[in-house]
Formats: sequence, structure tokens, C-alpha cells
Amino acid sequence: MAAPAPAPAPPMAAPRVGLLYDDRMCAHATPDGEEHPENPERLRAIWRKLNAAGVASRCVALKAKEAEDKYIASVHSTSHIKLMKEISSKKYDASRNKIARKFNSIYFNKGSSESAVLAAGSVIEVAEKVAAGELSSAIALVRPPGHHAEHDEAMGFCLFNNVAVAANYLLNERPDLGIKKILIVDWDVHHGNGTQKMFYNDPRVLFFSVHRFDYGSFYPAEGDASHCFIGEEAGKGYNINVPWEHGKCGDTDYIAAWDHVLLPVTKVFDPDIILVSAGFDAALGDPLGGCCITPNGYALLLTKLLGFAQGRIVMALEGGYNLRSIANSVCACAKVLLGDKFTFNAPEMQPFESTWRVIQAVRNELKTCWPVLSSKLPENVSLRIRPSPSELNAPSDSESDSEDVAELLATVASVNVIEVAGDAISEHLSKMKLDDDNLSVKTTSSCSAAEQHLVDSVKVQNNASVVLTKRISDLSLAWRSDLSRTDVWYASFGSNMWGPRFLCYVQGGKTEGMSIACCGSRDTSSPKGTMWKTVPHRLLFGRSSTPCWGTGGVAFLNPEINYNEKSYICMYKITLEQFNDILFQENRLVLEDGKDGNVVYPDSPLIGSSEIKFISINKAIHLEPIKDSWYSNVLYLGNEDELPILTMTCPASDIERFKSGELPLAPPSETYAATLIRGLVEGKQLDADGAANYINAAAAKGL
Repeated sequence: MAAPAPAPAPPMAAPRVGLLYDDRMCAHATPDGEEHPENPERLRAIWRKLNAAGVASRCVALKAKEAEDKYIASVHSTSHIKLMKEISSKKYDASRNKIARKFNSIYFNKGSSESAVLAAGSVIEVAEKVAAGELSSAIALVRPPGHHAEHDEAMGFCLFNNVAVAANYLLNERPDLGIKKILIVDWDVHHGNGTQKMFYNDPRVLFFSVHRFDYGSFYPAEGDASHCFIGEEAGKGYNINVPWEHGKCGDTDYIAAWDHVLLPVTKVFDPDIILVSAGFDAALGDPLGGCCITPNGYALLLTKLLGFAQGRIVMALEGGYNLRSIANSVCACAKVLLGDKFTFNAPEMQPFESTWRVIQAVRNELKTCWPVLSSKLPENVSLRIRPSPSELNAPSDSESDSEDVAELLATVASVNVIEVAGDAISEHLSKMKLDDDNLSVKTTSSCSAAEQHLVDSVKVQNNASVVLTKRISDLSLAWRSDLSRTDVWYASFGSNMWGPRFLCYVQGGKTEGMSIACCGSRDTSSPKGTMWKTVPHRLLFGRSSTPCWGTGGVAFLNPEINYNEKSYICMYKITLEQFNDILFQENRLVLEDGKDGNVVYPDSPLIGSSEIKFISINKAIHLEPIKDSWYSNVLYLGNEDELPILTMTCPASDIERFKSGELPLAPPSETYAATLIRGLVEGKQLDADGAANYINAAAAKGL
């Protein structure tokens, strides 16, 4: 008698996905109805889309809940909580707008306090239910957003740091839930500065932020968004920044960051729950982000996370300011959590060469903390070159949605491609491979004549194409040979006034006070001469932190001549080749290989003979290829022995940003100031007290 057929397997239970929306969080709005990107329609547009697509009805509806002060106090000061909770009250009616102006990119109205407390409490609510197993995953549609908010300061549209409050709640208030390790993934286009600082020395939280950095010029324009900031003390290695160098990064760039940084580390870290700071301002068409992630791209990024923490994922809304793109992107993510299948059609695009460079730098920085990142990256991939200035500055499409993606991708794909010699790129994006070992870069033979002309014209017109290569090309060797025969005076007004510090830029390494070693110049010859002068320019200290010197401002020279000012400069007689290598290092364009001691240099100079002629007539040149970098402005300070005196500082536009408060003025750190003092004292310009007074006066004086 035949054995009875086995009973069919019971169908898998559908995921229970929580969805929290509360119109009370739409009460936070500009006080007089002015237009603003962070407005109530953001939530309403998402809610309409989820209902129209039949997604909302498939989710478990959750109610918003106000956060208790004691839970918010786990990451925010008592004074900050008090102000945020009272700012909407009647007693602040006359001063509310004035107080808002004291913060960076903040507004308040009579609904702000309630909205902020609801946003923080709502993320706690959904995170608790997912951690307890009542829900498989959840989405919290909250505003105001949170990831920029710091311990004692609202900024960047954010009042309370919602995700940080929820993470602390799970770790410290509910040990019974068994949440001991949390992964926070921040894919908002802006760096999650507030969240980073709140967990910087906490190994229980792995914080991963992928964001536009643009050499430190993209909001919030702080140096700690660099890949060099990896956490400290017990938290060293648990802070991961993937800082894009420019806009237009899209699906393939983000997938590469996932596959080659985030996912390998996450597998080792093995989180108990994942909190996503889900900003959608890197979406195609966003007016602030300038990047190109499609709804399907976000869906794939989320799908890749579902394999960890038993799929326990909480998404908390952060940024995203194109109503259609944010609605479509959230909808795509909700469908992923609900278990819907989707097809990811690989776009006809490749990642940017800068993406590969950034990923390699991140892996090198973290490999001692995460040995899984020490392995050699796979070889052979086609890459796109950096977008041209016209492409970067082109306005975003204002009506992006899933139906428009193909057309928009075709526009984005017009960026030129560079090809790394070897086999073709893997057909599936999830298997994209990097070539870390032999990046011999050439323009692809499939470029159209117009595209090839654009590549050529960039090289000819700017003579400063910043395409990084692993092996220095014949062209690169040629310019180095030429410029090694030209001498200039390099004038330092900052830490390089101290000779041992300056030699780090020439010979490599680091000296007392420095946290990061320099790669050095290709030509390690010592300077042929040294002398001191004073110049009629204002010394100032700006920005808030750097990877090398930590918290504190660094030196800049106001490019405008002012004969009432006097600043000291130490001049080193070096070759123009060495000057370019110093310029590369000041603007973080040189990266260390990490395996065989080689370094990756730009293959073209930023300052050549023609630029020297131009600068001697016009007194300054703002370098277009690195126009957003901190030291992108080269000044001509005269000549000595018929050789030009050159220095590098910020552009005049940054001086205006310092004046307005958009960029911070900040006194130097003790170690940085001590280095300047040593330079002035050992250079016999001032005694120790005089040097300290000189620096303190420059730091204290307003612009």
C-alpha cells in the first residue's frame, strides 16, 4: 500500500508590518506660511500614495505616542528638551522667530513642540513593538526629522534625534527585549552628524552613514563626516562614513557601498535590530540632494538588509523633499517589508570612479577594526568619470516618480564612462566588483565623438582633470618631469609654518599632534630654502573639526588684501611638482593603497605653467575641478628671487559664508595652536607668549 502523500507545508505567515502616521505631526510648519522644503505635505503625500497603492490597508496601523522627557534625556540636555517643549507656548510668541534664527536651518511655530515630541515617541513606539516581536518590521512616518539634532542643539530641520532616542530606549530602558546590538543605517543624503556624536564611543551601536561630503562643503559641512572618523575608545570602528565626493550618485554607487562595506561588516557585527534613518533626499529629482537613487534602488538596498537581525527593521523618516519621489520611494520600501517580489532592472550605468576611490579609502581606514575588509577587492569594472560642472549644477527633475525613472536615467547616463582594463562588468549589480590593484584608467572606446571631445576638452581647458589612477600614467610622469624643473615659494600661514610638520607633506608620515599621517610628495627632496615674511591678509580660523587635528578650527587666509592686517608666512622653496602634491594633500585628493605602500595621486596637475602665468597677473585662481574643497583658492603673494610666492586658502565665497554664519568660525584645538606656536617661535618671529597672543587674537576677532 502506497504511503500517504505528505501534508503540504503550511503557508508562511505574511509579515506584520507596522505603519505609523499621525496628522498631528503636520502641525509643525513655517510660522507665516512661507514655502519650505521640510513641510507638512511631505507626510501627506506619502500617506496618499500608500493608500492609493493599497499598501496602508495591508499594514498594522499604529498610533503616535509622545515621548517622555526621561527617554529624550538619554541623548539631549535638559535645557534643550525644555526649550523644544516650550517653544510653541504663548510665552514665546514674541521671541519664537528670533530664537529660531539662532539655530542652523530651523523654524518654529505653535505646532512644533507637539510634533517634535510625537516624532520621538513614535519611533520609540514602533521600535519597541518590532523588538518585542509584535511586528516583523515597521515604518514611522514622522516629522520633524531627527538625525542632525545634537545633544544641546536643533539644526538642519531637526529638533529631537528620533532614531537616537529610540536606540537608547531599546538598549537602556528595555533590557528584557534582548536588544544588545543595534545597526543604524543612515541613507539620507546629508551626514547624520547628531547620531554619530551620540554613539561615537558606544560599541553597542554600529552607525553607518552614506552621504554627500563634497570635500567637506556639503551640509552640514563638518569635517567629521569624513571616512577618517571611525569612532573612539570602545566605539572605535563602530562609526562608518561613506562620503561621496559629488552629486549624481545613484543606485549602482549605493549598491557598491552596501556590497563592499556595509554588508560584510554587518554580517560580523550581527545586530539584533536595524534602525534606518530613512531620508529620501538622495532620490532622483530631489531639489536638495542632487543624487539619483530610484524607488527600485531603495527597494534593493532595503532587501539587502532583510537578511540580518531576523528581518527586524524599523524605518524612521528623515529628509526627502520631492513629494512624488519620496512617496514612490517609501511605497517601494513598504512593499519590500510586506514581502512583495520585485524585479530590479540593472540600469545602463556604472558607478563613478570616485565611488571606487571612496570605498577603498573606507575599507583601508576600517580594516584593522574589521578584518573582513582586508581582503582584496574583486577586479575589473567599468566606471564613469566625475560629472562635469554643468551636469552637477543642472536642476533636478521636479516631478520624478517610478514612471519617469527610465527617461531620467537616460539623462543621467549621458555622463562619460571610463573603463578599467579587464573583463566585462558582472551582469548583476549585486555582484559588482572593484579593481583595487591595477586601476589603469582610459576613456572607453565606445564613447561617442562628442563624449570623447568632452573628456579631451576638460583635460585641455582646465589642465586639472582630477581622475585618480593607481599607476601613474605616461602623461602623469611627463607633467611631473616638467614641473620638477620649476621652482616656486610655497607660503604657509598655518601648521606648515613648523618645519617638521611641513616635511610630512613632502616626505610622508606624521609628527606630534597629528592624528593622521601624510602620504608625502612623489619628490621627497627637502626644500631648497626657507624664509619668513608678513603679508597684508587677515588670518582666521574656521570650520569645526578635521580628521588630522580633531575638534577646532584650522587656519585660512582671507584672499582680500587689507593693509591694516599683518599675517606671518613661512616660505619654502620647492618645485612646482611638490607644490601640486601639497595642494592634493590639503584637499584630500591623495589616498594610500594600504597593501603595498603605494599611494593614489591625481594624474594631472592643478597648477601648471599656464596657471602660474594667469595667477601672476590676476593674483588668484579658484580651481574649478575642486571648487568646493577647503583650500581650492591659490593666491599669488608676490615674488622673491624672481620666483612666485604661492599659498592656498579658501575662496572668497567661503569668507562670505563665514561672515553669515553658514560656515563656522572656531578657535583652533590646543594641539593645532601649539604647532603654529612652535613654527613662529622656532622661526624666530615671536616668542611663545607673543605667538600665543597672535593666534588667540586671530581666533577671537570677528570678520
